[in-house]
Amino acid sequence: MKFRSLVSPAALLCVLLLATIPVLADDWRPLNPAELAMKTPLVDKDADAEAILWDVRVDDNVEGGTVRTVLKHYIRIKIFTERGRESQSKIDIPFYSNWSISDIAARTIKPDNSIIELKKSDVFERTIVRASGVKLKAKSFAMPAVEVGSIIEYRWRETRNDQLANYIRLQFQRDVPVQLVTYHIKPLALETYGMRIQRFRGDYTPFLKEKDGFYTTSMERVPAFREEPSMPPESQVRPWMLVYYSEDKKLAPDAYWKEKGKEFYESFKSRTKISDEVKNAAATAIGDASTPEKKLEQLFEYCRAKIKNVNDDASGLTAEDRAKWKPNKSPADTLKRGMGTGTDIDMLFAALSTAAGFETRIVNLADRSDTFFDPTFPDDYFISTYDVAVRVGDGWRFYDPASTYVPHGMLRWQEEGEDALVADPKEPTWIKTPLSGPEKSRQIRTAKLQLSEDGTLEGDVRIEYTGHSAVERKEWDDDDSPIEREQTLRDKIKEQMSSAELSDIHIENVTDPIKPFVYAFHVRVPGYAQRTGKRLFLQPAFFQYGLGARFPTSGRIHPIYFHYPWSEEDEVRIQLPAGFMLDSPDAPAPFSSGTLSSYKVQIQVTKDQRELIYRRTFFFGAGGTGLERLFYDASGYSGLKAYFDLLHKQDSHTVTLKQEASPVKPD
Repeated sequence: MKFRSLVSPAALLCVLLLATIPVLADDWRPLNPAELAMKTPLVDKDADAEAILWDVRVDDNVEGGTVRTVLKHYIRIKIFTERGRESQSKIDIPFYSNWSISDIAARTIKPDNSIIELKKSDVFERTIVRASGVKLKAKSFAMPAVEVGSIIEYRWRETRNDQLANYIRLQFQRDVPVQLVTYHIKPLALETYGMRIQRFRGDYTPFLKEKDGFYTTSMERVPAFREEPSMPPESQVRPWMLVYYSEDKKLAPDAYWKEKGKEFYESFKSRTKISDEVKNAAATAIGDASTPEKKLEQLFEYCRAKIKNVNDDASGLTAEDRAKWKPNKSPADTLKRGMGTGTDIDMLFAALSTAAGFETRIVNLADRSDTFFDPTFPDDYFISTYDVAVRVGDGWRFYDPASTYVPHGMLRWQEEGEDALVADPKEPTWIKTPLSGPEKSRQIRTAKLQLSEDGTLEGDVRIEYTGHSAVERKEWDDDDSPIEREQTLRDKIKEQMSSAELSDIHIENVTDPIKPFVYAFHVRVPGYAQRTGKRLFLQPAFFQYGLGARFPTSGRIHPIYFHYPWSEEDEVRIQLPAGFMLDSPDAPAPFSSGTLSSYKVQIQVTKDQRELIYRRTFFFGAGGTGLERLFYDASGYSGLKAYFDLLHKQDSHTVTLKQEASPVKPD
């Protein structure tokens, strides 16, 4: 994606003019009549709506010894079409749990220059789901009286109370094109740390000094951001800027990481201290286990069972428990109190492993759901997650008992296939974490169904998820009520089969760290099979019925990125209606892509011709040594699309049921 350069005199003049306009927190900016009269967009001629400006003032400050970042946003959008009116009438301002949104104001300026302001009582909070599947809270409201030709504008105050408040991410792209994005930044005054800037994917103006300690940068003619299925994390495809504070050591990347690895080792030394309590706990946990693998598994499960994670809503801790909890200073504290942070739990596992005689190290690594780590950027901001590495034989094994639902022998998918910095007092090293195969993350689906002669399909369904597939669903559901969990399932099935009716729903093992996540329910789907005269046309791939193509568009902007390898195993048994028999049990042809992926289907009929049995297997992401089996450049989109289009075609395979002729009764 390319962006137009911003070094033109017109752009710089516009930035300077904006910087000189005195705008108070509760003021609306003067409206240019030319903006209201605009008939066509400037950035994208086909845009349905376009932001005229998006202006943000960023103020870092220290309150009570804590760094807080306050961002004051102001956005003005012109509506050009009915689609633009519809898409921009409802506003969501998403925020994370450690952020707060306040001082929301909004108004609509109609083509006749009349103004309708948003009532404060019309702002509410709700949960939204992004295309990536992430759930977020959002402040939401509907813009009043929007019509084609209107201008809408709104402003809000965003306060970030991040643990890493000395790192600020500034975004430059929205869901509509933006004529001009401007950031005014007031840095902290620190004695030994200076403000640094790291730019990602975009052309920005040089920072200009304003009054009152602010500095300004901008980008003009920014195209709209387009979400696509199975794309990389947004930080890999959107223009953004990292503003941070650090000492200017001017170390080359290799020297920086060597120094940082030594620092990590020293900082975690006290947190993995071995005491008599730790030694006794290690001996108790290991019991009669004899092999290294079994000993480590016992220690892993011991940490999971004995220590509750105060950061996990599903830990079972009450508000009173959390209020009583005090930060742990050592593994012995974690053992004594029976609760701790995720880091405490990992540090305890490291201490127990060391006490059991294993060479153990803490590793720092990135989260690839957020960004793809680049070691040429010498700062540890992107490797802020921790795991434990234990040497077994000639290699390292990786463990993360703090992640409640991740099975033993796996890491979170976000941390698999990643470069990990192994802390060491002498020679820190980079090693690659292993990527779990498709067999680790399975979807096992069974259905026992009855087909009626009018095409209605009814019966019992069971779906089991293991590995990463289970972790995703457990983390999604564990903080929901039983009613909300059922509604999630109903919505999922309804989206696929609009006429489906669910009953007798059972959702199992939502908070169980070991057992598969399970959906079990009774389903009735009127009109599942289509009847024409004496024939019924039936799609036996029940679990794929109603699903669209995975990649529906002919072209692609962003690369394709699958989170992890996975496999699917389906068995569907369908009792045929009385008087009908299968014309021919032909099955779609199998296909594969070397060791990467494979698809196979079997269709059988019982001897009495009364039951159809459909079995399907599919996996993707096998073979290879790393993320190359999950990441594909947009230039290779046509081949990948063709592969998944074939999968969709084979899954849509239809068989014909023919009504038998009624026997002629003798006279």
